[in-house]
Amino acid sequence: MKILFLTQYFPPETGAPQNRLYDLAVRLQRKGVKVTVLTAMPNYPQMEVYKGYKGKVYHYENKDGIEIHRSYIYASRRKSILLRLANYFSFTFSYFFTGVFRLGRFDYIFCESPPLFLGISAFLLTKIKGGKLLFNVSDLWPESAERLGIIKNKFLISLATGLEEFLYKKAVMVSGQTKGIIKNISSRFPEKKVYWLPNGADINFYNPEMPDISWRKEQLFSSSDFLLLYGGIVGHAQGLEVILKAAEKLKGNVRIRFIILGEGPEKEKLISMKNDMQLANVFFLNSVPKEKMPSVLSSVDAAIVPLKKLNLFLGAIPSKIFETLAMEKPILLGVEGEAKELFIDQAGAGISFIPEDDKDLAEKIKYLSDHPEKQKEMGKKGRVYVKNNFERDLIAENFLEVLGAHLKNGD
Repeated sequence: MKILFLTQYFPPETGAPQNRLYDLAVRLQRKGVKVTVLTAMPNYPQMEVYKGYKGKVYHYENKDGIEIHRSYIYASRRKSILLRLANYFSFTFSYFFTGVFRLGRFDYIFCESPPLFLGISAFLLTKIKGGKLLFNVSDLWPESAERLGIIKNKFLISLATGLEEFLYKKAVMVSGQTKGIIKNISSRFPEKKVYWLPNGADINFYNPEMPDISWRKEQLFSSSDFLLLYGGIVGHAQGLEVILKAAEKLKGNVRIRFIILGEGPEKEKLISMKNDMQLANVFFLNSVPKEKMPSVLSSVDAAIVPLKKLNLFLGAIPSKIFETLAMEKPILLGVEGEAKELFIDQAGAGISFIPEDDKDLAEKIKYLSDHPEKQKEMGKKGRVYVKNNFERDLIAENFLEVLGAHLKNGD
């Protein structure tokens, strides 16, 4: 079986889709699938092409036996909808020509969305090169962009919605990262085959039996500090203001420290907010390579996982949950719906707080910091739950089984 992964995001970039797709590709390759990746020059989240890739229109590399073809992308740190579209479309066009002139034929073309526009070239490649389109949805676009106010132009939203529906119809299967995404697509396209392809964790890589707290020492935190981590994109959807406001309420507790680790469009605004509020208990740190994350998670006491209070996020499962729980660290979850049902109600792996409610978050933090035995209990439950339900080897095995059945039946 030959599969082409089409994605704008891939290591050495860090982030949820990068880690998820790389781990899936590696596991499929180990099981005898010939996996090829067509992706962009790495630039995310700094929006600047990485050193060693600058100025290149095409680049080839091989990592863990996976052939990786990279094509040109326009990247700019300036923020506007036009520049964002230029970023998306530059890669959409460049990878189409790379796919046509440099790559062979495949059984499946697995297209990652967002960005939604990649689906245009993915569909055209299936017509030129053969193969069946698998359309993977990690975020419902343009619905998410409209609800968050990122795109307000009704004409653009209408065009994007039409493209979304066209791609769903043309794909032999649509997969999604959460049951909420799957439910949304199934309700609109009841005849379409949909598949839940969840995120997960490599439980061998995130191993709490081999703790490494060197990162805590490197950052000059003491052994008595109660460290709360937010790690991920510092963006609009997360509503990270709730962390700063909760930190303000807990100023008097000298043990509690808040760490916001990552990059994103809201980082400068939040740093300015921190300075205006004179929060000495909040620390903004740059993102770290994946290899460093086990040490980071070993060094903290719990993680905060927030999202804005929107119905859109009732089916959302932030990817940072899986690695945190795999390291036996509890979560403070400010997400309602599917994530709360799975990881709080079923797994008992943390404490929920009302999204965007800083008072509720501060109270839950205070409780957790005062009950270390609860921290350990929740952490252990979390790892067991992830191991039994979201282990990446199992996810890859199930996905391969579905694809094999597709080929056998000629669907």
